[in-house]
Amino acid sequence: MTLRPAILLRVFIPFALGYFLSYLFRSVNAVIAPDLVRDIGVDPASLGLLTSAYFLAFAAFQLPLGVLLDRYGPRRVEAALLLVAASGAYTFARAETLTGLMLGRALIGLGVSACLMAAFKAFTLWFPAEKLPLANGIQMISGGVGALAASTPVELSLKFTDWRGVFLILAGLTVAAAICVFLIVPEKQDSCSSETLREQMQGIRQVFTSRIFWSIAPWAVATQAAYLSIAGLWSGPWLRDIAGYDRMTAANTLMGISVAMITGYFAFGSLAERLARRGIQPMTVAASGMLCFIVIQGMIVLQMVNMTLILWLLFGFFGTACILPYAALSQNFPRHLSGRVNTGLNLLVFVAAFAAQWAIGLIIDLWPQTASGSYNATGYSSSFGLIVILQLTGAIWYFLASGRSRLSGSHTA
Repeated sequence: MTLRPAILLRVFIPFALGYFLSYLFRSVNAVIAPDLVRDIGVDPASLGLLTSAYFLAFAAFQLPLGVLLDRYGPRRVEAALLLVAASGAYTFARAETLTGLMLGRALIGLGVSACLMAAFKAFTLWFPAEKLPLANGIQMISGGVGALAASTPVELSLKFTDWRGVFLILAGLTVAAAICVFLIVPEKQDSCSSETLREQMQGIRQVFTSRIFWSIAPWAVATQAAYLSIAGLWSGPWLRDIAGYDRMTAANTLMGISVAMITGYFAFGSLAERLARRGIQPMTVAASGMLCFIVIQGMIVLQMVNMTLILWLLFGFFGTACILPYAALSQNFPRHLSGRVNTGLNLLVFVAAFAAQWAIGLIIDLWPQTASGSYNATGYSSSFGLIVILQLTGAIWYFLASGRSRLSGSHTA
């Protein structure tokens, strides 16, 4: 299937803009956390809960989202939800209490819940299955650019406005993105499903009772939860409290992590596509990258501050391998289930990310702050270490499940 460049751009660019904003919203609190602590007076547990409200609302909508994407198509669904995200950004900007901030953050999470899944759904409609790892990887680059924008650029913008002004600007950009998606993305003839609601519910059941799904999901979920919860919030405080960085140095390091993320998404997507031509499955590439990611986190847990920059750059690079399971699973299910497959995995990912981001704050809060007001180093090691253990458990489960499948004559990816 050959597509004209104009069609490719109309499919890619609007969804890329939406996912850029989604990741910017997801990561911005890592930079503005000190301002929220100062202005609203939140402790580590409340900061973790506030930031993770995005993940909770995001996760809660994933199963309905899968049904909507398969029934109405990605263009209409994402355009409508981006308007919800814009209202959340406005609410966040105007909030004066922790409750108001959480409401705004939750509306943002709900509103951007389709940004990646709508793109993945569109790609399954427009592109052949063997191109999905590369297409998904390219889409993820826009998220990396969003994380990049949430680092030094946001820190610099705070010299001209405050965090409230930043969120008002984001609200306007999100409205523009909604218009862009609705007016520019082409409508695929078979993008809307004719299934009844009962048949769509049976499709969800088919996904969640699949042995293939549950062989991959636990490790993918644990790894994504680590990546999202740490990169989206706790990397910034770690750089401040453990590495001793000032705000601008920390923001520059976060920008470096985002550049590594962009590089990683493209590298893993390209590698997976090339190796697939030689019969090597995407999950094999994903597993290799995810194992390296665990090793890097272990070194961060040990607080090897003399290697701070290189460790966090590698964190950004290898963490991107955890996006490949989406393509691996999509290739193992019928096309009409692609929305429900991806959102089913995403539901688990974002519930876990919510729990991880909040739990890290709760664990850090178990130790008293230092005399300088920093969070205790033991709290970071304990919380990050728990996240590593969960990923190792998921990895063991995956390799055991893969071994059982080989013995029974089937494969899982």
